[in-house]
Amino acid sequence: MNYIGKLLNLQDKSFADFQAGLLPGTKRASIIGVRLPILRDIAKELIKDGSSKEWMKNLPHKFFEENLLHSIFISEMKDFDECVAETDRFLPFVDNWAVCDTMSPKSFKKNREKLLVKIRSWAESREVYTCRFGIKMLMNHFLDGDFREELLQIPASVKSEEYYVNMMIAWFFATALAKQWEPTVKYLENRSLSVWVHNKTIQKARESFRITAEQKTYLKSLKA
Repeated sequence: MNYIGKLLNLQDKSFADFQAGLLPGTKRASIIGVRLPILRDIAKELIKDGSSKEWMKNLPHKFFEENLLHSIFISEMKDFDECVAETDRFLPFVDNWAVCDTMSPKSFKKNREKLLVKIRSWAESREVYTCRFGIKMLMNHFLDGDFREELLQIPASVKSEEYYVNMMIAWFFATALAKQWEPTVKYLENRSLSVWVHNKTIQKARESFRITAEQKTYLKSLKA
């Protein structure tokens, strides 16, 4: 089946216009306008018939939706080492937050220590979405049972002028405040983050339902 043709037949131009407004830097002509639940259904078909493997070989892709499908394929890969290899091959082609944040490999859950080595490498990258992906994986996998206080230093050490990197760092620390308050709040008390990230972390944390009223009041007092 011609899946590009299928994507084009599912096109919603008004939705594509809406997405374009959320993806500065992504050319409107590259956005077909297909909603993510529909793409997930298509991805299941491609994985089932084996077409996904061939699809992932064809980089770069032309359309935004093709990159979203690629992110879904990687997310569904069962072998950790193969998944990491495909992730490393794909990340240089990721050029927006939506594709980056859609990628959430299931195989990462059972390979935490090997994953942590890769997270450190990704977070150190100067490529915007490689760095963002690394910090997001740290947030997704290491703020609960596998949390260690020293891991907070990974995002804290990232110095960037890139909006989508700094927003991810703020998102990480806001989430960490909700899950690991005591060690995380020290980074705000000690002014360990850039002013922008510091204030954005406080803003996002104070918007969270997982932060108590008392904590929100205290965070407000820490605003730079």
